[in-house]
Amino acid sequence: MGIFNISGLRLIDLTDITLSGTLPSNIGSMLPNIELLYLAGLTNLAGSMPYSLSNCSKLTVLDLSLNKLSGSIPNSLGDLTLLETLNLVENNLSSDQSSQELSFLTSLTNCRNLKELSLSFNSLNGMLPASVGNLSTSLEKIFASDCQIKGGIPNDIGNLSILIYLYLNGNSLTGPKPETLGSLGRLQELSLANNRLKGSIGDSLCKLQNLGSIYLGENQFSGLIPKCLGNVTSLRGIELNSNRLSSNIPSSLGNLKDLLELDLSSNDMSGSLPAEIGNLKAAIRIDLFHNQFSNGIPREIGEMQNLVHLSLAQNKLQGSIPDSIGSILSLEFLNLSNNNLSGSIPMSL
Repeated sequence: MGIFNISGLRLIDLTDITLSGTLPSNIGSMLPNIELLYLAGLTNLAGSMPYSLSNCSKLTVLDLSLNKLSGSIPNSLGDLTLLETLNLVENNLSSDQSSQELSFLTSLTNCRNLKELSLSFNSLNGMLPASVGNLSTSLEKIFASDCQIKGGIPNDIGNLSILIYLYLNGNSLTGPKPETLGSLGRLQELSLANNRLKGSIGDSLCKLQNLGSIYLGENQFSGLIPKCLGNVTSLRGIELNSNRLSSNIPSSLGNLKDLLELDLSSNDMSGSLPAEIGNLKAAIRIDLFHNQFSNGIPREIGEMQNLVHLSLAQNKLQGSIPDSIGSILSLEFLNLSNNNLSGSIPMSL
């Protein structure tokens, strides 16, 4: 046997080494038995993804992340029926330009074992097809941040019943948030931030009793924060900043005893700050900057003993600064500017 015969290799891991050039066009015939292929973070791996990759029919992991690959993602990847992980993060890959939709996603519906799909930081420049709902019933993770994805989020995405992570932030998504997201009962993290989504947040997210983080900031959501969100006691982070939300903070959010971060800044919310905000005793960051909140600062705010960052700036708050704020010994950042506060600064501060 020649020492350069690599056809029997099942695992190749060349992650983070100094290697440049392109992937061989006949890589599929060179590595017919490859199962795990890690070629992430090479110094200067450029060129396109060879169509012959589809001949590596035993592949379960394909990691080409953190390279300089360009061209379209081949639809032939759908022939890798044993594929469990596809990681193409941080390249300059696109979709087939003959279609407005991300056609390679339709081809991946043949990969019935797919668990992780990572596409973030590419130039996909297309729309999510309805067929995204036909992806593997094993799919747990979708990472597609900053990919120039446009159009709406298909209702069919609600078919991905065991999805745990869904990251579509930093794209150009439009239209309403599909109510079918409420069917993703195992979802733990949802990020749709920094898009152009509009309409109401709706009650559908309240069905997600395993949800740990919601990132919906920098969109065009309007209306109310649903009261039932206070029933999702698994929540650790809520970011709804830079939208068009109105009305007040539901007192029910005080039920979220394990909440660490609440960011409602840069909206059009009004009314009094609820006394129940003091129940958020695990919180380390509360940001209510640039709203229309009025009346006084509740003294219960001093019960949040873990608070590090508190911003109530640019509101219409009145009255004195409660002494209780001075008892928050962990506090490092406090901004109360541009309000109608009066009286003296408490000695406790």
